[in-house]
Amino acid sequence: MTRLLEKYKSEIVPSLKEELGHKNVHAVPKLEKIVISMGVGEAVQDRKRLDAAVDHLTILSGQKAEIRRAKKSVSGFRLREGMPIGCRVTLRGKRMYEFLDRLITLALPRVRDFRGVNPKGFDGRGNYNCGLQEQLVFPEVDPETVTQPQGMNITIVTTATTNEEGHSLLKAFGMPFKNKDSDR
Repeated sequence: MTRLLEKYKSEIVPSLKEELGHKNVHAVPKLEKIVISMGVGEAVQDRKRLDAAVDHLTILSGQKAEIRRAKKSVSGFRLREGMPIGCRVTLRGKRMYEFLDRLITLALPRVRDFRGVNPKGFDGRGNYNCGLQEQLVFPEVDPETVTQPQGMNITIVTTATTNEEGHSLLKAFGMPFKNKDSDR
């Protein structure tokens, strides 16, 4: 069992049950999945950029990344329907908890001038979105193999019904949110 899953079952569930006022253990919010995606617009001109992004995402997540294709043609971007333009991975179960643990303990502290993640990244239903500007903050990625830094979007999907419940869940896992008074 992973460290975060064990922590969730032994510490987080009882504390959230009391904090949120739930009587049933199954009503306490939990993680459902984590979706990591990279949009590689330069893949229209250079296919190698997309291949590099897929390789890096596969290394980060521990499972093969799926190539995403354009849904419509956009002439301004020289984009045709069906062209590969990005990649994504959906993590569930053990891999999800391992990735979240590495994100919180290793990757986010390595971000330059890091003051915490934005607490306004919730979608109204308890799910959280955040972005990273480059994949080099993860120690698994070899800096010598990176020709161009590539950003990524991380979506954490929870069973929480409100932003407050989702915030409490992620805060209990150790997600470093910014203080509200330190916002610019």
